[in-house]
Amino acid sequence: MSSSGGGGNSPFAWLGLLKWSLAHQDGTRPSSDVAPMSEEDRKFLESVMKDGIVDEGERMKTILTELTESLETIRDSVPGETESNGGEQKRKELSEDEISDLLLELRDIVEQIDYARAFTAMGGLPFLIGCASENKAVPRTVRSECLGVLATLCQNNPPVQQALIEMGHIRALSNIYFGEYPKEDDAGGDADESDGMVRTRVIQALSCSVRGHAAAEELLSNDDDGRRSIESGLGMHTDAETLPKPPLKLRKRCMFLLRALVTSDTATEERVELFAPSIRYAAAAFLDIALEPDAELREMSLELLAEVLRRKKGVNVVVDLKGPLGVLGVQRVLAIKALEGEEREYASVELEGWEGLLVELAKIRVTDTNKDSSAEPQNPPDSSSSDKPMLLLGGP
Repeated sequence: MSSSGGGGNSPFAWLGLLKWSLAHQDGTRPSSDVAPMSEEDRKFLESVMKDGIVDEGERMKTILTELTESLETIRDSVPGETESNGGEQKRKELSEDEISDLLLELRDIVEQIDYARAFTAMGGLPFLIGCASENKAVPRTVRSECLGVLATLCQNNPPVQQALIEMGHIRALSNIYFGEYPKEDDAGGDADESDGMVRTRVIQALSCSVRGHAAAEELLSNDDDGRRSIESGLGMHTDAETLPKPPLKLRKRCMFLLRALVTSDTATEERVELFAPSIRYAAAAFLDIALEPDAELREMSLELLAEVLRRKKGVNVVVDLKGPLGVLGVQRVLAIKALEGEEREYASVELEGWEGLLVELAKIRVTDTNKDSSAEPQNPPDSSSSDKPMLLLGGP
């Protein structure tokens, strides 16, 4: 089968789209299946490339050209994906490390908001997501770097975040995440995802693409696959799933995103309830030092619970755990206060977190919980599921 890379059913369509955009910056109309660049985007792209910032803009175009040429050699190595173009000059073939270095340089360039917009206008978003999705042909490090560039592009950049929403990026990134579960057959090879590298970058990209954008936060919160990605990254697996514990970096990324969503200025009681299983799981798995040795993750979990109480939205999710939280909290406060020297200083943030949470629990009034009870779902989480807080009662 021959593929042009820009249409049909080719999984490498994202590569052809970028190649076309690089070749048609003058506004030439593309084929019918590719949206034309608007006049506004064309003028903006030209101004970014020419008016006073030529060097960086030209370098970005050069990087993308070299990436497309090298990735085309990868595409052509896949059976059925070779492009029939015998007259084309030999493409520049880069090593995996060289491709990664180019993506790192690209990431540095698009940290500037104008270049991020220019990259988006060139059709770069489908390229990054498409490349990150090719888990059978594109090396894992390259896919990870593509996700890193994507995260940098959209962070605190509403126009880019909006462009991603219109692409349906939450579903696309969730699919990448769930396609990366570590498998025994992959151990030690390029596809070995036991370190969670790609999954961690997926969560980072999701986080950067929604934080600060009210509509995007709401879309992710209401997306089943999006919530499942966060739950999975935290380690919420059923007894039937024989999956390893997620790497620490992945759990921290998911905890950061969870906290951002439920404590956002636009968060509602309904949103907190949607994430109730994740909040309960964090309380059960990440607060007890006997279960979670990482101090930063314990501190993040304490701040999450305290902030939910401070905002008085969905407080029942935390208040329902008041008894076991109080017992564990008092025990941990006494244990930290008994420490001396550097150990005491190292645990000072956790101590403040526990004291703050206990104060917030004590301040909760009956009227707060009664008001919040109307937001409880008709089908509360099964007490036998993996999000139950029973671990709080356990101990060494």
